[in-house]
Amino acid sequence: MAGKLTIPQIIKHIKKFRDDRDWMQFHDPKNMAISVIIEAAELLEHFQWKTRDEVEQYVLENGEEIQSEIADIALYLFEMADNLNIDLLEAMDSKLRKNAERYPIAKAKGKHTKYTRL
Repeated sequence: MAGKLTIPQIIKHIKKFRDDRDWMQFHDPKNMAISVIIEAAELLEHFQWKTRDEVEQYVLENGEEIQSEIADIALYLFEMADNLNIDLLEAMDSKLRKNAERYPIAKAKGKHTKYTRL
């Protein structure tokens, strides 16, 4: 799997990995959503209780572990979208367009306020 892969190629690799192990039986939407959250929590654990400076140093020293956790999240997310017949790129683009409407630059720039309070 070396080199630049496209999203369809990585999804194909994910499905082959899953199917070679007969794991589709475990990959229903509930379990996939749980797995995304578990992996996201494992990513968050790397940053828990650290100051901004500590995080910067930690990332330098533990980048491979962080990369692995991010990859786990993406693998589950890509497979879940595929299993649900969701075009992840279209869904992301649609969400970005919706967020652009919810968070107009003139009101949201430099603020972390939720769109319902802008």
